[in-house]
Amino acid sequence: MFTQHANAIFNRAIDDYHRWDDVDRPIENPYQTGSLDCLLYHKSWIDTVQWHLEDIIRNPQIDPAEALTIKRRIDKSNQDRTDMVEYVDSYLLDKYKDIAPAPDARLNTETPAWAIDRLSILALKIYHMARETERTDVDDAHRAACRQKLDVLLMQQTDLSQAIEELIEDIEAGRKLMKTYKQMKMYNDPALNPVLYGKK
Repeated sequence: MFTQHANAIFNRAIDDYHRWDDVDRPIENPYQTGSLDCLLYHKSWIDTVQWHLEDIIRNPQIDPAEALTIKRRIDKSNQDRTDMVEYVDSYLLDKYKDIAPAPDARLNTETPAWAIDRLSILALKIYHMARETERTDVDDAHRAACRQKLDVLLMQQTDLSQAIEELIEDIEAGRKLMKTYKQMKMYNDPALNPVLYGKK
């Protein structure tokens, strides 16, 4: 199953990151450049680093200058994340380019890659919630509450994985259209953000 394979790649990226737990650690992607596995690993690595940047910036004692630097880095990470999603969609769009959709084929509310993006984030939530259930510096109530949340996250992962599998099956059978749109994030574009192009 595609999602089982994708989740294994996400877990590998998350585990690889936590061997060092360093937001400045360069990525060492183990998969062949240009492959879908490579894209999925890279996507998960970006998500994992950003997860920890979001933790760091919430430190109430953080130096304001450092916070601004990290905020800029998070902004760039968000753009990188969007780019990776679009790369995955482009890969799938090319893979399914020869499939003729049925006359009554329907659109989905999101592309496969944006659903996969949510699956990547879920893998991170599951990893960190599982760590909360193992803490020894908190009481039983904290661990129990986190175990309940972990159960919900695992159920969500199962449900989302099934939904992605069904979407892919529908695309392959021509029941759903494989259609993508580029994310036109105006605030990142110097030609479209008034602050950047100097509008008074």
